[in-house]
Amino acid sequence: MLHLVSVGTDDLDRSIEFYDAVLSVLGMVRLQQNDVEVGYGTPEVGPVFFVNIPFNKMAATSGNGVQITFSARDRETVDAFYAKVLELGGSDEGVPGERDYSPGYYGAYCRDKYGNKLHVAHIPAR
Repeated sequence: MLHLVSVGTDDLDRSIEFYDAVLSVLGMVRLQQNDVEVGYGTPEVGPVFFVNIPFNKMAATSGNGVQITFSARDRETVDAFYAKVLELGGSDEGVPGERDYSPGYYGAYCRDKYGNKLHVAHIPAR
């Protein structure tokens, strides 16, 4: 079972500004913070997504083949998440739309300012 996931940053304040806005679209809030990391989640679940300054003190980089997927409550939330990422300086990796992964799957792909690949998807209940 997955407990949490994290991405690196070289500028925690800049990343907090980005992720506060982007994750609020999904109802996620900042739940934990110190000098080197910030954790997001919901009060019911706790922090599940962290942004941190790398512990080895090397530059933060994105991983080739790494993708973080967030669940959205509906298609409009997918659209809003994607738009917010682009508005805040992130980049496009795949516009919102239906995907062939499963019936009704609707998702979008984008990257944050450090190149971390983010995917947001709405998958209707079966």
